Amino acid sequence: MATWRTARCARNAVASDLDRLRGIVRAFVDERDWDQFHTPKNLASALTVEAAELLEHFQWLQSGRLDELGADKLVEVRHEMADVLVYLVRLADKLDVDLFAAVEEKMVLNRAKYPAELVRGDARKYYEYKK
Repeated sequence: MATWRTARCARNAVASDLDRLRGIVRAFVDERDWDQFHTPKNLASALTVEAAELLEHFQWLQSGRLDELGADKLVEVRHEMADVLVYLVRLADKLDVDLFAAVEEKMVLNRAKYPAELVRGDARKYYEYKK
């Protein structure tokens, strides 16, 4: 019972954090009258661009681990990650998608595709595993 209650509290905290982020982004957009530009297509495009900008920081690195990035590069990576999240939250807002519920649903599908006992330590795609 305590585990269920803890999980429910954690879910509510995350959902609340996502709601707060959505509110912060909405306020920023409203202050600038940018909602008119935030179509789902434009937001998906912007999200892709920001994801590419995030990837650019890792280009040519051996692994991209923290010690390889360094403090200054990590700040830049954090900002690109924030940009990606902002556009994702905004897109979810425009399409009325509950991101937390979407992740929960997707994890159910992923667990079925990638059973832990079958895929542990193996990074192949689900269709490459023997059934």
